[in-house]
Amino acid sequence: MYLNNHSLHQLDDAYLDSLESGELRGLSKRLLADLKEARERLNQNPNNSSRPPSSRTPWERAEAAASREAVEREPGEPEEPVKKQAKEVVSPEEGKESLPAIPPVETKPSAAAPARKPGKQPGAPGVGRTQVFEPNAIIEHYPACCAGCGRAVEATGGTAYTAFQEVDLRWGEAECPGLGVWVTHHRYHEVICPCGHHTRETPGRGEVDALLAGVELSEWRLVGPLLATLMVALSLRFRLSRARIREFLHDWLGLDLSVGTIHQTLHEAAAAVAPAEEELIEAVRASELLHADETSWPEGGALLWLWIFVSATTTLYYIAGRGKELVTNVLAGFSGWLMTDGWFSYRDYPRRLRCWAHLLRKAQGLSESYHREARAFGKEVLTTLETSMAAVYAAREGPPGDLTSSHEQQLANLRAACERMQGHSHAQTHALAVELLNDWEAIFQVLRHPELPLTNNDAERPLRHWVIARQLSHGSRTAVGSRVTALLVSVIDTCRQRGHSPWPYLKTAIADRRAGRTLPPLPPAPLPTP
Repeated sequence: MYLNNHSLHQLDDAYLDSLESGELRGLSKRLLADLKEARERLNQNPNNSSRPPSSRTPWERAEAAASREAVEREPGEPEEPVKKQAKEVVSPEEGKESLPAIPPVETKPSAAAPARKPGKQPGAPGVGRTQVFEPNAIIEHYPACCAGCGRAVEATGGTAYTAFQEVDLRWGEAECPGLGVWVTHHRYHEVICPCGHHTRETPGRGEVDALLAGVELSEWRLVGPLLATLMVALSLRFRLSRARIREFLHDWLGLDLSVGTIHQTLHEAAAAVAPAEEELIEAVRASELLHADETSWPEGGALLWLWIFVSATTTLYYIAGRGKELVTNVLAGFSGWLMTDGWFSYRDYPRRLRCWAHLLRKAQGLSESYHREARAFGKEVLTTLETSMAAVYAAREGPPGDLTSSHEQQLANLRAACERMQGHSHAQTHALAVELLNDWEAIFQVLRHPELPLTNNDAERPLRHWVIARQLSHGSRTAVGSRVTALLVSVIDTCRQRGHSPWPYLKTAIADRRAGRTLPPLPPAPLPTP
C-alpha cells in the first residue's frame, strides 16, 4: 500500500485542489493501486485464498453450514422435522370419554453464561518486558519523499512519532574476536512537505510465502538479524529446543527472551530465505548427477517423510508424503543420472542408478540364513555384486569402458536364479529376487559407466543429522513448522556444501527481506580446479 491511514486522513478537497496536474495524476495512480489491492484483499475468503475457514464471519459460517446440510440431506427429506401436535390423552378404561388435550407448556431456555474469550481477561494483570537496555546507538529514520505529491523531502527536522529498540549481536574485531550484544534505538519521524502533507517514515516489510501462514517479515523487531541467525544455528545445527535456546541466551548473553519470541524469529528466518527455494530447484534440475533419499518425519499426528535431493553443489529438503507427486514436481525436466534406493516413486526415470549398499546388506543377510536355498541364493547375489564392484573400481583406475560383456555370463546366471526364486516360500528370498528384477537396468548401469557412484551415501550422510534431530524433537507439529525446517536446512546445507559459512548469508537475507528488498543469491559454488 502506498498510503497509510495517517496519510489518507490528510487528503481532502482543499489538498487536492492545491496540487499541480502532474502531482495530482501521480496521487491518483497511487490511490488506484491502493484501491485495487484493498478490493482484492476484501474479496479473499477460504475458497479463493490461503485464509483458514476460521476467518469466516459468523453469518458466513452459518451459510456455509446450511449449504453443506443441503448437499448432505437425503432426497425428499424435509428441511426441518415436522412439529408434532398435542394429542388427546385417552383413558385406558373402555366406555369413558376422552380427556381434553393438555396444551404444551412453553419453556424458555435458561440464559447461558457468556463464553470466556481467549487470551488476557479484562482486569487481569499484564505481563510485559522487564529488561531495560541502554542503547549503544540511535538511528533516525526520515521519509525520502512526500506520500502526497511525491517530491523529495529533507531528511532533517520533523517530529519523532514512534520508536523501538533492536537487540542484535556484533562480530568482534580481529584483535578482539567474539560476539557482543549491541542495542540500537530506532526513531521514526514525520515530516511536513511544502505542499502541506504530513509524511511518516515506517519500518520496512517483506512479502511472505503463502504457505507460511501467520509469519510476518518486518523491521519492527526486537531481535536483530545476527541474533536471529544465532537462534537458527542453535536450533538446527546444535538441535536445541526453544526452551534450551532461551536458557542459553539468558546464561551466556544476559538476554531475557520469551519462547514465543524465539519461535517467531525462527519462522521469520525461514520466510526470509523462502525465495531461494526456486534457485535450489533449478540447480537440482540442471545437475548431471543427483542423489535422492527419504526418511520418516512425524508432523502432528501424521507420518510424513523428509526428502533430500543432493547434487554436487546443492542440497534440497522437503517434508511431504511418500508418493510420486513430490518427486515428479521437483524433478520435472531433470535429465541427469538419479541415484536412489528401491522405492517405487523413482522407477519412472530411465537414467536411474540403484544404491548397491542396500543390496549387499540384503544379500549378506540371506547368505547367513538357516534356509538352504535362501542361503545359496544370497551367496550367489553377494558374489556377483562383489565381483562387479571390483571390476568397476579397477576400471576407474584405467581407461573407461563397458564391462557388461566381460560379466555377461555371470549376470545371465544371476538373472535366471532371480526368476527361479520368484514366489519362493522364503519371504526375504522372494523379495530380493523381485527387487533385483524390477531394478535390473538401474543396478547394473555402473558396468556400462564405471565412473558413476555405486552407493547413495552422498544423500544418506546428511540425513543422519536430521534422524538424530527427529529422535529429539519428534518431528514438527504443523505444516508451517515442517516448511520452516525444510527451507532453513536446505539453505544451511547448500552453503556448507559450497564451502561457505551459512550464517553471514542468513544474516544478510533476514536484514534485506525485513526491509522489503529482494533476497540475495546463494553463495556460488567454488570453480573446479583445472
